[in-house]
Amino acid sequence: MTRTARELLEGVTGKLAPDPHANRLLPLIARGAAQVDTLAALALEERHVIAADHRAFVHLAERSAAGTRTSAPDPASAAFFEMLAEDEVRAGERLTAFAAAVGADEARAAEYEPLADCQAYPAYVALLALNGEPADVVLALGANVAAWGGYCETIAEALRRHYGFDDAACAFFDLFAAPAPELENRALAAVQAGLDADRISLDEVLRHGRLLQAYETRFWHALWEQDQRVV
Repeated sequence: MTRTARELLEGVTGKLAPDPHANRLLPLIARGAAQVDTLAALALEERHVIAADHRAFVHLAERSAAGTRTSAPDPASAAFFEMLAEDEVRAGERLTAFAAAVGADEARAAEYEPLADCQAYPAYVALLALNGEPADVVLALGANVAAWGGYCETIAEALRRHYGFDDAACAFFDLFAAPAPELENRALAAVQAGLDADRISLDEVLRHGRLLQAYETRFWHALWEQDQRVV
C-alpha cells in the first residue's frame, strides 16, 4: 500500500527515536546537577555546530533548487532547508545570552578547543549536504530534529528551575523546544515531492538517520564525560 508523506515521516521518526537512556548528560541537567562549566562547554560547542549547520543547510537548499546530476530540481526540499538555515541564524542570535549566563564569553570562546565527538554531528551533516539526496536528508534530519527538540524542552525547563536563568538565557533552547508547524509542513511537502518523483530510498534514509543519532549521542556523551571530570 502506498504510504503518505506523513505516514513515512512519522514511521521514520519512530524507527530512529533515540534510546531514552542514551543521553547521559540530560538527566544531570534536568535535576540541576550538571556543572556550570559543562553548560559553558555546551554553549561553546554549539557556536561551532550552528555555524557549520547553517552553511550545510544553505548548500542543501542551493543543491535542491538547482538539481543534481542524477535528479531534477526539488523546490520543496529547498524550502525546507532554507527554513532550517534561517532557524540557525536565529539560534546563533539567541545563543549569545545563554553563553553569557554560563560565562562563555568571547575571550573564552577564542581559547576553546572543540571536542571531536561534539563536532562529528555537524561534520556528517556537511557530508550529507555534499552527497545526500535532498529528500532523503529531509527525512533523516526530521527524525533528529524531533529528538533534539525534546532535549531542548527539558533543558529550558531545568535552566529556569534549577539554575535561575531568565527567558533571554533560555531562548536558544525555547526556539527548538517550541512546536514548528511550518517546518513540519515544509518537511511533509518535501517528502511528498520525493515520493511522487520516486527519489526516496528508505534504506539510505535510515542509514543517514542512524548515523545522525549516533553522532548526536556522542555529542552529549563527550559533554557528560567532561562534567564527570569537573571537581
